Amino acid sequence: MHSPGGPAGAAQPGPGRGRGLVQALGSGHRAPAPLASLSLAYCSSLQLHQEPERRASGPKDPSPQPQGPSLLMLQALKELDLTACSKLTDASLTKVLQFPELRQLSLSLLPALTDKGLVAVASGCPSLEHLVLSHCSLLSDEGWAQAASSWPRLQHLNLASCGQLTEQTLDTIGQACKQLRTLDVAMCPRISMAAVRHFQAQLPQVTCVQSCFVGGADLTLTL
Repeated sequence: MHSPGGPAGAAQPGPGRGRGLVQALGSGHRAPAPLASLSLAYCSSLQLHQEPERRASGPKDPSPQPQGPSLLMLQALKELDLTACSKLTDASLTKVLQFPELRQLSLSLLPALTDKGLVAVASGCPSLEHLVLSHCSLLSDEGWAQAASSWPRLQHLNLASCGQLTEQTLDTIGQACKQLRTLDVAMCPRISMAAVRHFQAQLPQVTCVQSCFVGGADLTLTL
């Protein structure tokens, strides 16, 4: 993800500004230019999707009316940062994260993200090369078993502090993500040192495995 001094075509709203941005996106006005990179990190009030509202009208208008903004118009996006957007749910991510060309995505610090949301993101964003899911404590091996095969291009993956993950997830990633170059599983207490070494043997092209305090130990493998 780009820092606040990112390239042209990138937008990095600070805390509290994300709501105004996505409301503008959903207001019907054309975006001034196609965005390639967008950061909404730490916009704690951000909600990407609201459930449709039914009008109190007659039988001629039975359909629900969509409410709220959508990022779906930004199909040129290559990078998206939703770090610490704590109100995001599986439902909102399922409806909005549909970017076939997206390359980089951060969903770090999303306390409500579960395996259901992970699988939906994998389906909607199959071209990811860089994915950050650190501190998503509800993710489990079952979710990765369903999602990993959707990300054959993945090169950089951060799963730090995903406390439910075990060596099963490492095996799944090793089989599905053959282009992986770096992996961060620091602070994952259910992943052992032996599992990290086995993973490194599976994917010799991986140049760095960050594994501080894995299984109570501290190891960083760099080749």
